[in-house]
Amino acid sequence: QVQLVESGGGLVQAGGSLRLFCAASGSIFTVNYMEWYRQAPGKQREMVAGITTGGVTNYADSVKGRFTISRGNAKNTVYLELNSLTPEDTAVYYCSLINRGLRYWGQGTQVTVSS
Repeated sequence: QVQLVESGGGLVQAGGSLRLFCAASGSIFTVNYMEWYRQAPGKQREMVAGITTGGVTNYADSVKGRFTISRGNAKNTVYLELNSLTPEDTAVYYCSLINRGLRYWGQGTQVTVSS
C-alpha cells in the first residue's frame, strides 16, 4: 500500500504565493515520476506539473512560468511552488504517482485564491 500526504494549501489573495508539499510512503517499488493535479468545482481533474527523479519537469500550459515543481531532499517527496496566483487557480490540489502499474492519490489540499 502507498500513502501520499499533501500539505501547504490555504487562502491567499490574487497575486500571492503558496508552497505545497507531498510525501509518499509505504510499499513503493520504484517511482520515477511524481505529479501534481488539481480539480476545481464542477471541473475535471487536470494535470498541473510532473517531475522525474532526474529533475526533468513538465507543466500544464496554464501554469507555465508561474508554478515550479521540485523534488524534496527526502526520497519520494515533492514540492509545488505556486506564484502569481489568480482566482482561476482555486482548486483542490492532489499529489499522485504510479507504483507497480497502479496510480495512487493523496487526499488533496485546498487552495483558494480571493480576488
